[in-house]
Amino acid sequence: MTLPLLPTLEELLHPASQPAHIQAATAASDDPLDPIHLFDMHWRPDGAVHHRVLPRELTGTEATIVVLSGRHFPTGSHKVGPAYSCLREKLLAGEIEQDGSTLVFPSTGNYGIGGAWVGPRVGFKSLVVLPEDMSAERFDKIRGYGADIIATPGSESNVKEIYDEVGRLRQDPNNRILNQFEEFGNYRFHRYVTGGSACELVEDLVQRGIGARLAGFVSAMGSAGTIAAADELKARFGSRTVAVEPVQCSTMFNVGYGAHAIEGIGDKHVTWIHNTRSTDLLVCVDDQDCLHGLQLLQEGRDVLATELGLDAGWLESIDGVFGVSGVCNVLASIRAAHHWGLGRDDILLTVATDGFDRYPSVLRRLDTVAGPQTAQVAARRIGIFAGRERGLVLDGTEAVRRRWHNQKYFTWVEQQGKTVEELEALWAPDFWEEQIAQVPALDAATLALREA
Repeated sequence: MTLPLLPTLEELLHPASQPAHIQAATAASDDPLDPIHLFDMHWRPDGAVHHRVLPRELTGTEATIVVLSGRHFPTGSHKVGPAYSCLREKLLAGEIEQDGSTLVFPSTGNYGIGGAWVGPRVGFKSLVVLPEDMSAERFDKIRGYGADIIATPGSESNVKEIYDEVGRLRQDPNNRILNQFEEFGNYRFHRYVTGGSACELVEDLVQRGIGARLAGFVSAMGSAGTIAAADELKARFGSRTVAVEPVQCSTMFNVGYGAHAIEGIGDKHVTWIHNTRSTDLLVCVDDQDCLHGLQLLQEGRDVLATELGLDAGWLESIDGVFGVSGVCNVLASIRAAHHWGLGRDDILLTVATDGFDRYPSVLRRLDTVAGPQTAQVAARRIGIFAGRERGLVLDGTEAVRRRWHNQKYFTWVEQQGKTVEELEALWAPDFWEEQIAQVPALDAATLALREA
């Protein structure tokens, strides 16, 4: 079997640069399983970077909060991009060949869905390892793309159990592990494609008078792929980086632990590819606020119109845009804006990793626990967004950043076979610049492979 055409990261940052015959082929294909849609793994479904500007009436902040939307990627989440990027790099390095092997994608959901789609498009079988308590829609999507599943004990924060299963699978030489939590293909995709797209969005917003400067980029960690975009924004604009985690599992805040319900953001460890030295602020968000906030945005928009006077067109435009982690990022952005005392000239950028399509069962489960969302309940929930409570917020001083870095030791050196020397290399700022500097060579090798 021959490899399909593989896109470069530059072609995913700027899809208009893709060859004309490829653009024509993607436009002509309505088959979601067509490998040509590898070229659709970008932030510009309609030519512009897809985003929503949140009204101040909702956020209660003077700053402008802008949300990039990843639901238009081929699998409904931008995590398909890192799955492809990690696979591409191993193909180019000769570490993986089309030899009948199985690609193993450790995940808490969206990366696994991405891997389930990417693997067969490039000629491999895919196996996704994820916790058994994830939403039913996640399992349905993975199976729908033809991948196998191993469900491990626990919920979103039970990443250790995923690693244990992956360690077992690694003993079979037919399995090829693509671990998003440690593969720098994940970092490179998000710093180059997500970060580059975000930079161009900021320039467009400022030109349109929607804010005058970027104050920061806000993202829950998960694998710490998405938050890599902040490194590119910081290099371009001098902005700050805000990391987010659940109150129920405040690992970086106070070495906390526990289960939480914010699907898509992991926890109980600091990932290998998280540039902790570049993280300026940590905000913890309550998972129930995220669930209630999602239900308000998705099913309570008539109440938002009545209570806040929000524009009907804007309310219609957010239908299906948010998932639980997207609401988490919005709530953290509001907290960061209040913490820093940001004003009307300031922009905070964040991400809705996926859309509502994988959460209907989550809200129905919420109904059984909390009762249905009546108009009165929805009106009370508006305060989730407008509240000024400080919550758990921690500034990233040099000492705090070093502590976050040192926490990697327990997962990666003690459990996953990394060395102390490799760990210490991650503390140097130059290390991260060396990672992004590899993109042109990887892209050139991709074009050479296409032309071979």
